[in-house]
Amino acid sequence: MTETLHIVGGGMAGSEAAWQAANMGVRVVIHEMRPKVGTFAHQTGDLAEMVCSNSFRSDDDEQNAVGLLHWEMRQAGGLIMEMAETHRLPAGGALAVDREAFSQGVTARLRAHPNVTVEEGEVSTLPESGRWIFATGPLTSQGLGAAIAAETGTDRLAFFDAIAPIVYHDTIDMSQAWMQSRYDKGETEEERTAYLNCPMSKDQYEAFIDALLAADKTEFHEGETATYFDGCLPIEVMAERGRETLRHGPMKPVGLTNPHQPDVKPWAVVQLRRDNALGTLYNIVGFQTKMKYGAQTDVFKMIPGLENASFARLGGIHRNTFLNSPTLLDDQMRLRAKPHIRFAGQITGVEGYVESAAMGLLAGRLAAGEILGRPLPAPPQDTAMGALIHHITGGAEAKTFQPMNVNFGLFRPVDGLKGGRRGRRDRYKAYTDRAKTAWTGWLGETAVDAAETV
Repeated sequence: MTETLHIVGGGMAGSEAAWQAANMGVRVVIHEMRPKVGTFAHQTGDLAEMVCSNSFRSDDDEQNAVGLLHWEMRQAGGLIMEMAETHRLPAGGALAVDREAFSQGVTARLRAHPNVTVEEGEVSTLPESGRWIFATGPLTSQGLGAAIAAETGTDRLAFFDAIAPIVYHDTIDMSQAWMQSRYDKGETEEERTAYLNCPMSKDQYEAFIDALLAADKTEFHEGETATYFDGCLPIEVMAERGRETLRHGPMKPVGLTNPHQPDVKPWAVVQLRRDNALGTLYNIVGFQTKMKYGAQTDVFKMIPGLENASFARLGGIHRNTFLNSPTLLDDQMRLRAKPHIRFAGQITGVEGYVESAAMGLLAGRLAAGEILGRPLPAPPQDTAMGALIHHITGGAEAKTFQPMNVNFGLFRPVDGLKGGRRGRRDRYKAYTDRAKTAWTGWLGETAVDAAETV
């Protein structure tokens, strides 16, 4: 029998790491502090609970870097992608899921795996022996955060994530709102009508911005600095950057026609996306906020169609922690000072569900290979996973290191291709073609038959 792999944290990264290692024949124990120890954002004790959006973003594996990451994870037998596909909801070109069914599906599959055990309880120290992956995500507990800081000799780096509100569909006024994906994107009628749209006139938009700027906001604790990841900016922070910012961001009116007033072009549009398979819940897209609860209901009910809306969940803000990975982790995601410990997920400085799960996939495979006496090389830099791991473990500038989504800016250029916007389509296709070839090759070279390890 092989040595046991301990994984701390049962979020996207920890769940995927456990699945990969278990399928390679390694015994895995997932240590999850929920539900015994709760967090601000989580509602359940399920594994891989989605606390912010219910979207894995673009599923286009030829023209989008996150879609390419989806493809690579599917090729590797990723559990997160399998469950996302099983519980998929219409969302145009995006991959959105029924969040409760998704996390319940991940939990059921892992608990049923013969090589996986789930233990409830908090781990607040860095063990001196054994094989460990820490995938504690954006809400690493205070005790564990202090232990990590003590070991690395640095203060925890931190930024803030905001959460968008969720509305009950039957409280939305559909005489004002309508269903349409931007530019009617999608192959089926369901996909082409995946988003619920609420239009605003110029006067309504200006009044909304005024209310947003004047609303009471959550204050930070003394000594905390409000640094945000750009992909999760609160809407009021965007509004503070300029009155037109939201109209050119999540409230842009392009690609949409209001069937109630087809001859009137909306000045701005608020979009909502289905949050569960029943279609009873909708989240307000891009409307992360740090407004206080009372202010949220007042401000959001100014949106046409939401005047009488009831909220299943209001927005909020929470602290996120991450390592200065370029200085602390090697290319196997191991802590340089304690190489029996790996880190995975958002705590490594990647941002997003997919990126977190991808780093979990790699950490699980790398750790399992090491346990089995078959150490694996890091994935090729020309793959999406390779580009990410290269960035966080050495490619990024340590002094200015901040959380990063996967994007084509992390990829090495392809020789002979035109730069700029006009050459973008051919360039992105070349990136994804090259990545798929490299990833398929790496998977073949590093394959481990679990039957041989039992």
